[in-house]
Amino acid sequence: MNIFKHLLSSQSAVCTSYRASISFFHFSSEASIQVHSPEQEVVIALGSNESDRLNNFNEALTQMKKSGIEITRHACLYETEPAYVTDQPLFLNSAIRGVTKLGPHELLSTLKKIEKEMGRIKGIIRYGPRPIDLDILFYGKYRINSEILTVPHERIFERPFVMAPLVDLLGSDIDDDDTVLRWHSFSKNTLFESWEKLGGEALIGKDGLRRVLPVNNQLWDWSKRTSVMGILNLTPDSFSDGGKFDSVGSAISRVKTMISQGADIIDLGAQSTRPMATKISVEEELERLIPVLEKILELPEIEGKLLSIDTFYSEVALEAIKKGAHIINDVSGGTLDSDMFRVVANLSVPYIAMHMRGDPSTMQNSENLKYDDVCKEVADELYECVRTVELCGVPAWRMILDPGIGFSKKTEDNLDILMGLKRIRSEIGRKSLGVSRAPLLIGPSRKRFLGEICGRASAVERDPGTVAAVTCAVLGGANVVRVHNVGDNADAVKLCGAMLDRVGRS
Repeated sequence: MNIFKHLLSSQSAVCTSYRASISFFHFSSEASIQVHSPEQEVVIALGSNESDRLNNFNEALTQMKKSGIEITRHACLYETEPAYVTDQPLFLNSAIRGVTKLGPHELLSTLKKIEKEMGRIKGIIRYGPRPIDLDILFYGKYRINSEILTVPHERIFERPFVMAPLVDLLGSDIDDDDTVLRWHSFSKNTLFESWEKLGGEALIGKDGLRRVLPVNNQLWDWSKRTSVMGILNLTPDSFSDGGKFDSVGSAISRVKTMISQGADIIDLGAQSTRPMATKISVEEELERLIPVLEKILELPEIEGKLLSIDTFYSEVALEAIKKGAHIINDVSGGTLDSDMFRVVANLSVPYIAMHMRGDPSTMQNSENLKYDDVCKEVADELYECVRTVELCGVPAWRMILDPGIGFSKKTEDNLDILMGLKRIRSEIGRKSLGVSRAPLLIGPSRKRFLGEICGRASAVERDPGTVAAVTCAVLGGANVVRVHNVGDNADAVKLCGAMLDRVGRS
């Protein structure tokens, strides 16, 4: 990965632009600084350790968008120990990429105004507590050094809590983007090498740097262990257990059992997504779902557990979250309801984006089963889904990825995915390291490919095969496994976790 080979190929054009513009950035703070390009790509770091830190982030993002900053990428979210002044609360840190027509000092003034309106008081200890901290890390291709603004930020390369989210905003592939090449050139080597020099990914989970996902007023560190998601089908026609839990009483009993067996998340589905399933209406789905959801929320056992709603209807998602559910699990990746992304953005809840071609009635047709390289194509298509969601206002730090075992996949495709989870992450990482680091959910439970391989025609006979598939997934890097038989699979997850802890989780 020698970025300077790429830099040399475009050096003349980049440096000509750079030399022509650099003189603007040594004027006094009173000077009017102009940038001739209509838009500049910027990177802005976010930090907060006062009051509701996540709400502060959400408000800052909203204000930036209103102020002429179009946000195009979000880094992961990190909870970090304070630096320099250590006797203060933990920070949340992240960063965004965006484009703006604001000049550099105009951008600085805009960010300072947002900080002030959100309660940051000028003159408080430099590295002390603050509701929001917004720093310009990069502004276009330019190095800026004026009385009030230094870009790149002067201490960027010594701070893991800045470098971790900054690297998230890049892809591992070094492309010919002149702006990104210039950002790399600001470090002594490359941004990747500067991050590795600090410790790189080995720092995550250690030394006060946790990568987290916000859910149910908590910060979930999914890297510590794999979570078990128990399936509750409220349908008469699901492929495995259709009709078994379609009364409120039987559904509640099933939830209690799954929790007692070790479920961390309960995934409620009131619409069958088996192959060739007939789509039901929003109204019918809500009639099945809401009475059960309300009763589950009354259970004392549900304390500390998460509730996920398996739906591709935005109206169902909206009503379920209003009632108290925590996560939206969309098998369609937003393709079956054009309002889904907007609704999820407004709800500010985690979104599980699953890979599927077509819909349940068409996903297994010959056209949707054509792959030359299933891991690469699933990764590429899943990434494009996530990019669309992100541009609709859902930060990458709220995303969970599901490559869609059994959905528009042949038996061999499912096997390739199970054995290729690291490859899928790597392919996504070529375009976005941040997206590639999102939690990964795998759902092989009782799927047809297990029956074909093991000779089990009945879905309920496929639990041993499911345990084997779950074991493979966990050892391959899955952060959540979605299963019918919670007890047996929870044991498999624990054993895999113990083995991973022995060798050190990656």
